[in-house]
Amino acid sequence: MIDNLHLALGALAGGLVGFSLGLVGGGGSILAVPLMVYLVGVPNPHVAIGTSALAVAVNAATGLIQHAREHSVRWRCGMMYAAAGVIGAFGGSTLGKNFDGQKLLFLFAILMLVVGALMLRGRKAMGTPGAACNRNNAGKVLGYGFGTGAFSGFFGIGGGFLIVPGLIASTDMMMMNAVGTSLVAVTAFGLTTATNYAFSGLVDWLLAGVFIAGGVAGGFFGTRLAKRLSGGTQLKTVFSVLIFVVAFYMLYKSWTAI
Repeated sequence: MIDNLHLALGALAGGLVGFSLGLVGGGGSILAVPLMVYLVGVPNPHVAIGTSALAVAVNAATGLIQHAREHSVRWRCGMMYAAAGVIGAFGGSTLGKNFDGQKLLFLFAILMLVVGALMLRGRKAMGTPGAACNRNNAGKVLGYGFGTGAFSGFFGIGGGFLIVPGLIASTDMMMMNAVGTSLVAVTAFGLTTATNYAFSGLVDWLLAGVFIAGGVAGGFFGTRLAKRLSGGTQLKTVFSVLIFVVAFYMLYKSWTAI
C-alpha cells in the first residue's frame, strides 16, 4: 500500500518529468520509470512501467491538444501510424510484463544511453511542406508504426524520440508537424501499454493520478522557463548528461540485483 510520503514523492517525480518535458521537449519522459523505481520506491518494476505508461499517455494527450490548436498535427498520418503501432505496443507490452523485472530495468538503462546520445546529436529542421500519407508511403508508415509501437510497449515509454524520426523517414514531413503528429501515437501506445498492464493488476491508479498532476504543474513551469532561456542546445546537453548519469546508476543497481 502506498502511503502519503510515497504519494508526495510521486507528485514530485511527476513534476520533475513534466518540468523536463517543458524545458527540453522530447526525451523527458524517459525519466518516468527510474523515478518511479528509485525515488518513489515502487518495488515492482512492472508496476512502475505500467503506471508510468498511463501517466505518459495522459501528458501526451495534453500536449496533443495544444499542438492541434496550432494546426501542426497531420491527423491521417498520426492515425495510420498509431493504428499499426497499437498492435505492436500490445505485443511488446505483453512480452515486457512477462520479462524479468530487473533484466527489463537493465535493458531500459541501455535504452536511456541511446536516448541521451540521440539528444546530443540533435535534429535538423527539414522536410517537405504539405507532406501527407498516401498509397505510396502507406507501407512505410505502417511498418515504422508497428516497429516503434512494439518498442514503446516493451519498455512502457512514450517513444517520441523514435516516433518523430519514424514519421520523418516514412513521410518526409517537416519537424514541426512530426512532433505534433507523434503525440497521437505516443498517446495511443501509452494507453495500450497501460491497459495491458492494468489487466494484470500492474498499474497503481492513485500513484498515476498524483504523478500526472505533478507533471501538469511541472510542465507549466518548465515551458515558462524554456521561453525565457536561450541556448536550447545547452539545455539538451545538460539533460543528456543527466540521462547518462541515471542510466549508469540503473545499470549498476539492476546488474547487482540480477
